[in-house]
Amino acid sequence: MKMTTIKFVVKLNRKGALAPQYVCRVGGGPIETTTNRKLALVMGKFSAQDAIEALQSSHRTAELVTVTVAA
Repeated sequence: MKMTTIKFVVKLNRKGALAPQYVCRVGGGPIETTTNRKLALVMGKFSAQDAIEALQSSHRTAELVTVTVAA
């Protein structure tokens, strides 16, 4: 029996953008994003919520997307 863990990625929807973007790096500089979900940063719920708070603006909306990871 495989153990699975629920992790999260942060999905960004920008007004006028065709494809959603995902957070791929959070650190000392600005948050980097990518349109490739496979390159998105998989993180815990609290880290993802912190990233969402940092990204809130009138031009984009952020949401948590769950990812099942084999442990």
